[in-house]
Amino acid sequence: MRYKLYSLGILFFLSTTCLSNVEAQNNFYSYLPMEKQISDYQESEIREGPRVVTIEPPISDESNDDFKLTFLLTDLRKKEPEFDIPIVINGKVEKYIQYFQTTLRDKFVTWLSRSEKYIPFMKNLLKEHGLPEDLVYLSLIESGFNPYAYSRAKAVGLWQFISRTGERYGLRVNWWVDERRDPEKSTIAAAKYLKDLYDLFACWYLAAAGYNAGEYKIMKAIKRYRTEDFWKLTNQRYLKRETKDYVPQMIAAALIAKDPEKYGFIDIEYQEPLRYEKVKVPELTDLGLIAKACETSLEEIKDLNPELRRGVTPPNENEYEIKIPYGKRDLFLKNLEALQPLEKFQFKTHHVKKGETLKGIAKTYRVDLEPLLEINHLTKKGSISNGMTLLIPISKDEEIRPLALVQKKNGKVRNARP
Repeated sequence: MRYKLYSLGILFFLSTTCLSNVEAQNNFYSYLPMEKQISDYQESEIREGPRVVTIEPPISDESNDDFKLTFLLTDLRKKEPEFDIPIVINGKVEKYIQYFQTTLRDKFVTWLSRSEKYIPFMKNLLKEHGLPEDLVYLSLIESGFNPYAYSRAKAVGLWQFISRTGERYGLRVNWWVDERRDPEKSTIAAAKYLKDLYDLFACWYLAAAGYNAGEYKIMKAIKRYRTEDFWKLTNQRYLKRETKDYVPQMIAAALIAKDPEKYGFIDIEYQEPLRYEKVKVPELTDLGLIAKACETSLEEIKDLNPELRRGVTPPNENEYEIKIPYGKRDLFLKNLEALQPLEKFQFKTHHVKKGETLKGIAKTYRVDLEPLLEINHLTKKGSISNGMTLLIPISKDEEIRPLALVQKKNGKVRNARP
């Protein structure tokens, strides 16, 4: 018994003094600075996995106990995540860390689960435009990585563009498509906008605030209070609370997303990264046809092309670029050729009568004027004449059914019978 106690005392002493000298065979190792030891240990663990150290007492005639202690050495010092945007942790940031951990926890788990679907390619696009990759977390707080997100201010998509700003940075918004929902195009537009904001303010916190409130609002705040310090501006009354909270939310979201377990978010079921390739298809090609050609589900095609609002590619674009599942290109091209006739968006025809107007015709068929003009190559100031044939797109409340090809001959449009 005394020997056991004596042995345990020795083992306790050894365990507290010898763990940093695990590789006793390397005589020089114990003389390295601790940071170097940790670095070498982590490097080795990546290659070989965690190390197991077993300490056994000396053999004694007085005891037959099979006694040993085993230690599993994991990271002695966990590597902290790195950031390429400035990170300040203050009371405002801590408030939102706690908010995401508690009140908004369920939603934040959903946001994190979506994050890996979009973050990899978003970071690549931001990097290509010379921006910090961690600006990707703006999308997390803007939309929760949901391309269909819609705000009270009528902002749409992963990066929550309003129509005016979206169009300013090359995003089309019309009856057929809303490119604010396109993950790739909207990220490129966001990168361009953020770059312009940084060129204006030379500060990522002010650039982010400008992304939320608009650059002119931030410029007025700077002029009014004679400071370019974002945190000082948040102590004044001029900026809205939403803008004051925007940067703290971004920082809190980035901290949690890069080290979720540290903040209590464990076992997140991340979605697979978004992967696709692009093919060109004729105008008004039905997404159901594209799904058949890819031998996949309609839901998957819609998921890859959230910008298409009517279930078809837009008119007047004979080579519309659409996204299909990665690795399906050859299969798609092979099957598309065999699937004839092509399935198209449904139309009705209308023969214009004397005195009719485009607005009146649109009202009669309960359709928006814009698609009626677009599909018939007309403008609001354009005229229609008696006997003219117009294509009328089906009401958006009706079911989309496949039709034969729409043929255009001699400047007139008519339905082709199957």
